[in-house]
Amino acid sequence: MKLQKGIDFSCSNNGTPEGIDYNHPDFRNADGTTRILSLWDQTVPGGSVPVPESFGEPERFFASPAGFSLGTEFSGEVINYALEQPTEQQRYAVCPSRDLSGHGTHVTGIAAGNGRASEGRYRGVAFESGLIVVKLGLQKEGAFPRTSELMQAVDYCQRKASAYGMPLVVNLSFGNNYGSHSGTSLIETYLDDMANYGRASIVIGSGNEGTSAVHTSGRVEEGQTKVVEFVVSAYESALNLQIWKSYADEMAISVTHPGGATVGPIQRIQGPQRFQIQNTQILLYYGEPSPYSPFQEVYFEFLPVRDFIDSGIWEIRLVPQRVVQGNFDMWLPAGGILNAGTGFLLPTEETTLTIPSTAAKVITVGAYDAWYDRLASFSGRGYTRETNQVKPDLAAPGVEITSCAPGGGYAARSGTSMATPFVSGGAALLMEWGIVNGNDRYLYGEKIKAYLRRGARPLPGFDVYPNPQVGYGALCVRDSLPI
Repeated sequence: MKLQKGIDFSCSNNGTPEGIDYNHPDFRNADGTTRILSLWDQTVPGGSVPVPESFGEPERFFASPAGFSLGTEFSGEVINYALEQPTEQQRYAVCPSRDLSGHGTHVTGIAAGNGRASEGRYRGVAFESGLIVVKLGLQKEGAFPRTSELMQAVDYCQRKASAYGMPLVVNLSFGNNYGSHSGTSLIETYLDDMANYGRASIVIGSGNEGTSAVHTSGRVEEGQTKVVEFVVSAYESALNLQIWKSYADEMAISVTHPGGATVGPIQRIQGPQRFQIQNTQILLYYGEPSPYSPFQEVYFEFLPVRDFIDSGIWEIRLVPQRVVQGNFDMWLPAGGILNAGTGFLLPTEETTLTIPSTAAKVITVGAYDAWYDRLASFSGRGYTRETNQVKPDLAAPGVEITSCAPGGGYAARSGTSMATPFVSGGAALLMEWGIVNGNDRYLYGEKIKAYLRRGARPLPGFDVYPNPQVGYGALCVRDSLPI
């Protein structure tokens, strides 16, 4: 199936503000012009770019997008002007947006690279699609992890696709562990709403926390103390720990230092509390249900008095006082930011999906190793906490995937970030068949998900589908076509 120029991609990123190498040949047409319809770099302050004399209305080109106050938007016209410059210095004077990590460039290449730098060998899935690229801005002080910037990015892509009159696939190779993992947070609710807006499909990776020891779970019973142990390795500068439970359950919580000193039982009061055990400060916050979630969070922040928090085996003790449901989950930060060895002594591999892949109406993608046709050990697993949604929806290749790298070449990377754009590209092919070619004008959103689930093929080692590891199976666009 050859993709016509009627699908937009938004390829966002994971963890750090990566962006794209817009100079890479795989994102350019045969005549050298860009395939990027627009690039919003949230990290470049509006009005900070030197304006070429050839632009008569500079504010039109070097300002934040209409309706937004963050960053600078670069149109395809501006990018083409940058590409015409004879030196790299002059090119980035016109459009200073860069990808310093290579993640965003790699992801975009899998979804939609045209393979020009490799004579077609490393061509992406939807290789003739237009591209909308958002480089996410840095977290603002006091904000949740990049929630507002991500919401603005998705809104921007929807607005652009509507203006272009094109269907849209939003690729989010992005995730974190902050939340209940139930699909009910603000960002998850927002994405569910946006998935119903326009002719769009939102595709998100399940994360790489399957075997990272950052999640554990259990159940408290009347009259029995539950002890959860976690290890803090040497030279850990900080970490946070979340407990999520039913708001109806009441339990006393204590924290025990590796040296044996204990804080608690901690008062169950709303608002922050502060404690110190030897060389570690502990900030604690008892949360309450929100308009978006009926669950309760107990949040711990471990901070060093000097340079590092105390290493060794820490304990969280849960003493039930009133048990209605009794089940709980705990998470440490995702994304590989913790030192090797830090984690729960008895981790739980289930419910290791990162947020916002837990949103109900997105397509959630796990990773499998296509070399051996088996689950990638790192792939985040489902199902969602309490709501028990089937996640991931399916899996795609995510081990040693060769795709675009900054500088015009290629590199191999692994992760569900790499699996996600395979599904994004597959969704675009289905939307081309349905919407662009007129076979099904309503082939987007939940309908795309249903077709991809039906067409997914079994993987060796799994007898029951769907399952928390690979959902309905491995991506197969051919068998997902309703013909």
